[in-house]
Amino acid sequence: MSTSEPVNIRVLDREYTIGVEPDERDSLIAAARLLDSKMREVRGANRMAAIDRIAVLAALNLAHELQQSRAQDGSHEREVGGILTELQRKLDVSLDATTRS
Repeated sequence: MSTSEPVNIRVLDREYTIGVEPDERDSLIAAARLLDSKMREVRGANRMAAIDRIAVLAALNLAHELQQSRAQDGSHEREVGGILTELQRKLDVSLDATTRS
């Protein structure tokens, strides 16, 4: 059973009512603020730009930032994985040397 509740958000001076689970309310509001900020950035001084064009460009910018973040996280994961592999190898060598003594 869903306990969805309506939440009003404003994006680029337009109000939307979105149904959201209570524990996701703050996250939705934060996402709406981020989207509003990105759309305002895209719109810039051009107040005559079509809202759908602004929305698509803002979505593309956010998707690009997400991809970059994921790529960076993957790079960090590989780096940590390499460190862990090397530590495991050293531990194995050390334990092997201790066992032979």
